[in-house]
Amino acid sequence: MSSDETGSESMGTPPVQPGEMRLEVVVLPVSDVDRAKGFYEMLGWRLDADFPVHDGYRVVQLTPPGSPCSIIFGEGVTTAAPGSSQGLQLSVYDIDAARAELVKRGADVSEVFHDATGIFRHAGTEGRLDGAAPDHADYGSFVSFSDPDGNGWLLQEIKTRLPGR
Repeated sequence: MSSDETGSESMGTPPVQPGEMRLEVVVLPVSDVDRAKGFYEMLGWRLDADFPVHDGYRVVQLTPPGSPCSIIFGEGVTTAAPGSSQGLQLSVYDIDAARAELVKRGADVSEVFHDATGIFRHAGTEGRLDGAAPDHADYGSFVSFSDPDGNGWLLQEIKTRLPGR
């Protein structure tokens, strides 16, 4: 059956359906577009676009490996203060392997931690306990890193999703 007959696309994700809302782009405030672009490319993120539209307006889009959501930054893209995005979260299967890969690529990454409450994580560094969650419980282990402007990222280990996710 061809893609036309099934109604699905051969590349990318299926079209948005009535009633759906998909998070597909997060805008990051950065001070130096080329520095940010180099940083995210260093992490191994796919460069999707770099459009210098006109003087003072440039849009750069990159996508983390395996993610349906991309980041966009550039000139004239946002009025938010550079580095003001915090708590951006990526899910990974193996927190230790993901951390090792980021370190290998040159990122300054925290050690693995879990929250004292065992529930999600506190803002900032409050409540952080060293090491992975007991038994590497899903949703419980994290590492953090920031881009050159200070936009803050977290990796969260998830091997088995909760029902309904």
